[in-house]
Amino acid sequence: MSKKPRKLKLPLAYKPLGFALGWASGALAGLAFRATWKAIRHEEDAPDALDKDRGWGEVLLAAALQGALFAVARSAADRTGAKAVERSTGVWPSSDKGGRD
Repeated sequence: MSKKPRKLKLPLAYKPLGFALGWASGALAGLAFRATWKAIRHEEDAPDALDKDRGWGEVLLAAALQGALFAVARSAADRTGAKAVERSTGVWPSSDKGGRD
């Protein structure tokens, strides 16, 4: 009988690191969004969905841009954290199902 090597249970240990990286990436994405909006529209504030004086196109453009920047920042932070954990422990920090919980 051969024994399979036991896979280390790392996802739970990775959660605090993932949380910190997610928080930091969200803050950076917010800064990037404000700077990008200011550069393309020359305005300090991006439109809000409930801003009556803004049109549909402007509101949806702002939402799409903000969503894309947040997704990129979070994915970069997740990937960076996972690679760091793998380098230091030799184990990839995700559950077998993959993706975010």
